[in-house]
Amino acid sequence: MTIRILLVDDHPLVRDGLRARLEAMPQFEVVAEAGGAAEALEQASVQRPDLVLMDINMRGVNGIEATAQFRDRFPDIAVLILSMHDKLEYVSQAIQAGARGYVLKDAPGKDIVVAIETVMSGGIYYSAALARQLARPQNQDNQLTSREHEVLQHIANGQSNKQIARDLDLSVRTVETHRLNIKRKLGIEGQAELIKYAVQHVQFEGRKPE
Repeated sequence: MTIRILLVDDHPLVRDGLRARLEAMPQFEVVAEAGGAAEALEQASVQRPDLVLMDINMRGVNGIEATAQFRDRFPDIAVLILSMHDKLEYVSQAIQAGARGYVLKDAPGKDIVVAIETVMSGGIYYSAALARQLARPQNQDNQLTSREHEVLQHIANGQSNKQIARDLDLSVRTVETHRLNIKRKLGIEGQAELIKYAVQHVQFEGRKPE
């Protein structure tokens, strides 16, 4: 089945190169292009693509904010980030906004093909360089207990201490203690950093989007 793609990048030459690369593959069809978020949403409402290939750096609304808008307005359309930024902060923000994957612009050309096919089959894809960065912190959490791993997974799902306590049949105070122990063992200070780590950990373990 042909995968219908919307290209979103504010550089026409980049879009031209992507279109040429993708349309060389019989399984892909570029149905529209856009130079910004508003135009992308408009094209999506008309063309109904299967997937959006989204840049982050754009004038006005950036790609991460645009991804969140797509998630809210077109939850059935997958968004795959294609960016020059390799910082995990961007990756985390993009995944939390609803992106199904993150590919670096300087990655091998085959990465985009594999990423699109992985995302369209329900998986989550990271470029190899990003996957190595995401894997690095995994060595730190070997010291976590099985219960702390469970709590970490619930934190990644955005649950509060009260919700975690109910799901794991624990007291709220016990959940708070587990949070403190996790942060101490991983060298994490604030709640935001803990949530960021939890999201990266669970996503890299291969959890598919709901």
